[in-house]
Amino acid sequence: MSATRTLPIPAHKPSLLTSLKIYREFIRIGFVNILAFRLRYYTGIITYLINVTVYYFIWRAVFANATGSIAGFSLPQILTYVSVGWILRSFYWNTIDQEMAYEVIDGKIAMDFIKPVSVQWMWLARAMGESAFRLILLTAPTAIVVALLFPVLPPASKLNFALFLVAAVGSFFIMGALNFIIGTCAIPLTSILALIRAKFWLIELLSGLLIPLNFFPRSLQIVSSLLPFEHIAYTPLQIYLGRLSTTESLKLLGLEYFWVVALILLGHLWWIRATRKITIHGG
Repeated sequence: MSATRTLPIPAHKPSLLTSLKIYREFIRIGFVNILAFRLRYYTGIITYLINVTVYYFIWRAVFANATGSIAGFSLPQILTYVSVGWILRSFYWNTIDQEMAYEVIDGKIAMDFIKPVSVQWMWLARAMGESAFRLILLTAPTAIVVALLFPVLPPASKLNFALFLVAAVGSFFIMGALNFIIGTCAIPLTSILALIRAKFWLIELLSGLLIPLNFFPRSLQIVSSLLPFEHIAYTPLQIYLGRLSTTESLKLLGLEYFWVVALILLGHLWWIRATRKITIHGG
């Protein structure tokens, strides 16, 4: 059964303090829900370890006959780039778009309209809970195992590490905002599986996770600099390795958080536009 309806927006808005308490509860729900899938995160440690191992041997082979650096990277730097990059990914990754797509198909998305909170921030809060769980049971164990098995360089300095952590938080919000935008596409399109797959490979490539953007053609580097994707992985990793001056790091952090605000605002506007008329499936 399906029906097309225009859903009203609740007139009552809770106070700021009440809203913060509600979002805190969504964070807790996101954390607790993931407890049901603990095995997935335990196996995730092995999966991420395999990814790092594969790239470790690939880059060892690439640098085997090199007499110096390649694209500005030495072998220890590129191995650290790969290792820390996958550790970082274990923190910022979330599945907001997939969960929203399932709720649209099941008709559960209708319940979001009667909640006196921002739907966008509700999903981001749940993703925060998931990332908190990942940080404890996936990111931290993966970092320890990778550091023990591979020659991972420490941060260039304490300041670089602090700026790296700030950039990592920005990575989470960019990823969350992008996934919310994609997830909202499920309302007019219903099925967005192909869109999710396209987004996945686009981010994997243009974020600089699979290969540093220094190895890309100059024209593609210029195009990439105009997009938010490189701030998901490439910018934090450049900061970690100390390949940027403090001024350059702060400039890129400013640009990263500009994209955070811009994408969250874009997601908000797209949600309003997409939900003017919605088809709800389910009984």
